[in-house]
Amino acid sequence: MKRLIHIAIVLLAIFCCNPMIWAQKSGKITTVVIDAGHGGKDPGAIGKHAKEKDIVLKIALKTGQYIEEYLKDVKVIYTRKTDRFVELYKRAEIANTNNADVFISIHCNAINSSATYGSETYVMGLHKENANLNVAMMENAAILLENNEDDYYEGFDINAPESYISLALKKDNFMEQSVIIADQIQKQFKNRVGRKDRGVKQAGFLVLWRTSMPGILIELGFLSNPTEERFLNSEEGQVYMASAIYRAFKEYKLAYEKENSVAATQITDSEAKVDYRVQFLTSSNELPLSDHKLKGIPEVSSYHQNGLYKYTSGHFGSGRDAESHMKAIREKGFNDAFIVAFQNNIRISMSEAKKFETGE
Repeated sequence: MKRLIHIAIVLLAIFCCNPMIWAQKSGKITTVVIDAGHGGKDPGAIGKHAKEKDIVLKIALKTGQYIEEYLKDVKVIYTRKTDRFVELYKRAEIANTNNADVFISIHCNAINSSATYGSETYVMGLHKENANLNVAMMENAAILLENNEDDYYEGFDINAPESYISLALKKDNFMEQSVIIADQIQKQFKNRVGRKDRGVKQAGFLVLWRTSMPGILIELGFLSNPTEERFLNSEEGQVYMASAIYRAFKEYKLAYEKENSVAATQITDSEAKVDYRVQFLTSSNELPLSDHKLKGIPEVSSYHQNGLYKYTSGHFGSGRDAESHMKAIREKGFNDAFIVAFQNNIRISMSEAKKFETGE
């Protein structure tokens, strides 16, 4: 099992080394799909006094209401608005068919302990802890209630760890954006609602597997904890959690649209040269140039974006020249290093950089 995970990590580094800065279809976020987990014959996690399917539906509807009321330019689509069962693959289909910019799936947790509590938000990826795998297994168990599930999930076995590794190897062009949204969610839960922050995590969730946009799965808390169940089952608790999700979505939308507005303005200057660099490290905290992580890396520079400090090496006039430098940086142990492009010191997409470089 350990060997399989090691192989998966190596393959992930190879296949996922070129994430996109912003992958939505335009410069604005206009559509969000809100997914209330479980429903109908699938109750989800069960506490002493409440069921997951009921709590998440109420919070999903409240979240959508806040978005519709305060962000008039955003269309809200729900995977369900009533107590009904919706297959996992259909939830992704709803998001893809409607060209959603963001997918938010809302859930609650439960384990065999009344002491554990707190909120956590997941993105699609390889689990690093068995606890993360267990959460994914619990949420993916919904496919056992579906008809002809083998037709839609390519033989996925919810009880086989290797199936989750295979799932995580699917290239996710939206990982960076998903993590940004998830981080905003956790900050709101902690700072505005006072919930215990269990962090941003990765695991293989079928509901996120085929969504073609940034997506997250929120675990609001543990229904197995009496205090947390009481809070999540209360009107006050549901208002607080829904408003926190709304604020996080709003912050992401504002940052995204500001970023694209600035980049679009800079790109109109056809005389500006493209500066290619090799990005090799991302940190939530600003690092001094003397930091050991930067030791031995030539021409280090950094830029701050979406709450993260991103470190690059070198300055090149063409993507070809940057490629050889990228190989050298990877040989230093930064296997996820990839090429990024700037114009007027503003990061632009690689497709835009190519247009400027070739004069198209």
